[in-house]
Amino acid sequence: MNVTLAQTADPVSASRQSSGPPALTRIRPSELWRAVIIAAVLLYRIALELLVHLVTRRYPDRGTAAARGAVRAFEILGPTFVKIGQLIASAPGIFPRRLADACLTCLDAVPPFPVSDVRRIVAEDLGCPVAELFPEFDEAPLAAAAIAQVHACRLPDGRAAVVKVQRPNIRSRMMRDLRIAYRLAAIVERCAPVLARVNATGALAELYEITWAELDFRLEAVRQARFGATVGAFGDNAGVTTPTVYPELCGPRVICMERLYGTPIDEFDALRQRGVDGELVLRRLVKVWMESIAVHGLFHGDLHAGNIWLLDDGRIAYLDFGIMGELQGPWRTLIRDMFRTAAIDGDYTRVARGLRALDVLPGNSATDEQLGGMLRMLFGAVLESGLAGVDLGQVLNSVLQLHRLGAGAAPSELALAGKQLAYLERYGKELAPGWVLGKDLFLLRNVFPEAVAARAAELGFVMPE
Repeated sequence: MNVTLAQTADPVSASRQSSGPPALTRIRPSELWRAVIIAAVLLYRIALELLVHLVTRRYPDRGTAAARGAVRAFEILGPTFVKIGQLIASAPGIFPRRLADACLTCLDAVPPFPVSDVRRIVAEDLGCPVAELFPEFDEAPLAAAAIAQVHACRLPDGRAAVVKVQRPNIRSRMMRDLRIAYRLAAIVERCAPVLARVNATGALAELYEITWAELDFRLEAVRQARFGATVGAFGDNAGVTTPTVYPELCGPRVICMERLYGTPIDEFDALRQRGVDGELVLRRLVKVWMESIAVHGLFHGDLHAGNIWLLDDGRIAYLDFGIMGELQGPWRTLIRDMFRTAAIDGDYTRVARGLRALDVLPGNSATDEQLGGMLRMLFGAVLESGLAGVDLGQVLNSVLQLHRLGAGAAPSELALAGKQLAYLERYGKELAPGWVLGKDLFLLRNVFPEAVAARAAELGFVMPE
C-alpha cells in the first residue's frame, strides 16, 4: 500500500483518531513466560555487576555497578529495552544520573537484521521485488536501530536514495515488551516508594503511545514531508534541510527518501577539523526547531545526534521523523509567551497569567507579579546564562515538578519538547558554550517579527546570515 502526502493533512491528529494500541495494563497468558524472562535477566545482570564490583571494585560505587548491569540487561533483551535505554539517556534530569549516563551506550547502533527480511518486507509493502524498484541496492545497511535499518539505493532516474525498513514483527514484540515493562515498573514502585518519584510508569506509558505512532511509517513519511515544507516557509532557513520523501516508494513499513551525506552533530572533533562555526550551526538548528513549536505546530521530538547532521555542503539536516509532537491552542500560546518574555521584555507576569489560566500553577493567593518573580528565579539561570554554565535537565525537572503541584493536565507534547533541552545542552556545551539561548533574538525573528526588529534596533543586534 503506497502513501500519498495528500492522504493525511494533519498527521498528528490522524494518529490520535486511528485505532490505538492494546491496553497498557493487559498481559495475555501467553506473554507471562516473556515477563518471567525479562525479570530474570534484569535481576541476574544487576546482581552480577554488583558482585563484580564487590570483588574487583571495577566501578566508582554500587549505584554505577547496578546501572551498568541494567544496561547490559537492556542489550540482551533486545530492541524494546534498547529504546527504553534511549529514553532514560535522553532525560538525565528525570532519571538517576548514573543510570542515564550508563544508558548512553543504548544510543549506539544495534545489530542489523538479515537482508532477506529487508527484501521480503519491501516487496510486500511496495508490490515489486527490490531489483525491479532500484537498479542499485546495497545489502549492507548504512545504520541499524531499535525499530528499523537503512539501506542505500539508487532510483531508476539515477538519484541517490535510502530505504528505511522496519524490523520484522517489531510492532507486536515492542508493544508486548512495553506492557510487561510497565507492569514490572509498577511493582517496583509499590515495593520501593522512594523510586516512585522517578515516575518510570509514567515515562513508559508515554513511550507506549509514542512507539505505537512511530511504528506507522506512512504517518512518519507524511510528517517528514510536512516538517520539510515548514523549514522553508519564511525563506531564511536555507542552511537547514530535511531529506525529500518519495511517496510512491513508501508503505506501512518502508520509507524511501533522498540520501544526504554528512556528520552527526556530536562528532565534535570532526566538526572542529572542518573549521565549522559551531555557534552558528546550533543557532540555525534551534531557530528552525523553535519556529516549528511556536509557529507551525509540528516539532521534532527526538533530537539525538544520529538525527541531526551537519552535511558536507554546510547545511544542517533533520533526520528521522518517527517521534514528533504538536502543541495545540493555549499551550502553544504559553510557549510563545515564554519565548517572548525570555528574549524581548522579561515580563514574567505574562507567563504567570498563562500558567494560571491553564490551571498549571498550584492554588495560592500570590499575585501575578509575585508569581512572575518566582518564575524569574526558577528559569533565570537557563534563560540568561551561557549553556556551559547551566543544567537544562535540572530545569526540565523543575518544570515537571511545578506542573505536578497544579491541577491542570499538561499535554505529553510539553514534556516531549522539554526533553529535547537535554540534547541542546550537550551540543551547546561543546559547540557554543558562551551562547545565551534564551536571549538570542535571531531564534525568534519569524515568531515575533515586529517586536524582534524593534528590540534588535534598540540593542544594535545584527542578525546572522
